[in-house]
Amino acid sequence: MKKLYSLLFLMLLSVGILAGCGEEETAPVEEKDAGEQVEKVEEPAFPVTIKDAIDEDVVIEAKPEKIVSLIPSNTEIAFELGLAEEIVGVSDYDNYPEETANKEKIGGMEMNVEKIISLAPDLVLAHASSAHNSTEGLQQLRDSGIAVLVVNDAQNFDQVFESIEMIGKATGEQESATTLVANIKEKLEEIKTKAAEVTEKKSVFIEVSPAPEIYSPAKNTFMDEMLTIINADNVLNDQEGWVQVDQEAIIERNPDVIVTTYGYYSEDPVGQVTTREGWQNVSAVVNSQVVDIHSDLVSRTGPRLIEGVEELAKAVYPDVFNQ
Repeated sequence: MKKLYSLLFLMLLSVGILAGCGEEETAPVEEKDAGEQVEKVEEPAFPVTIKDAIDEDVVIEAKPEKIVSLIPSNTEIAFELGLAEEIVGVSDYDNYPEETANKEKIGGMEMNVEKIISLAPDLVLAHASSAHNSTEGLQQLRDSGIAVLVVNDAQNFDQVFESIEMIGKATGEQESATTLVANIKEKLEEIKTKAAEVTEKKSVFIEVSPAPEIYSPAKNTFMDEMLTIINADNVLNDQEGWVQVDQEAIIERNPDVIVTTYGYYSEDPVGQVTTREGWQNVSAVVNSQVVDIHSDLVSRTGPRLIEGVEELAKAVYPDVFNQ
């Protein structure tokens, strides 16, 4: 069963699974007949044309009233932009915010095209990580008159900001998107400022699936960028991407902190690490610095990534970030 969950987790990572403001823009104040002042309100301009992640020019004729999201990261962005009412369908993997439980489910790794069409959405938010496996289904949606926007497969925070801005433009929530991006950037700067107080930099090993097939993020992954932000070293910084780990190599690298991300499906993840044969002398185990963080916070490329950075910072530098 562990192996099944591990494989599923890695599949979900590969498709980017691994939370608003108003809909109107306010123009300058105008004067009315008797000196009374009123605000001139303008709806966001439609139609809009957006070049999406697969270089398609997507035309959206009017502000979408019904939206289907094919991946949790898109869903969390849309909810954060204030589009809860417009969202009529989400993937089987969506679990945040709680309102997603009340939305129609449209499938998991394979979307249910007929179900999506039956919901009559104006806009489907697809994702570049899975678009190549869904080419035929996405074309069926387009042929049914539905606008399909393929959002980029973000690999860093700047690309997450691009995703937010793209979804904001497509849904008429540009102002909300701009505000959301600014808020995340502000929080990131606050974390970096606090991380600069660290006097003894720690080495970290992040374990995204348990033994016997242990996988971990190396360079050019989101989690590695998060470690850089909090002023910590990735023990696998000489490798790249998602790598299967040799236990002896990790014991030899002797990380100061070990972070697991599979506690949501595996019992006692910390205990699984601390009781492994040969790991008893690893610094993280000796100093009780083995911590589990929920995968959604550090792998979903949406607004809650900033929470993931905060949780990672508290796990690695509790004396600095738990004050």
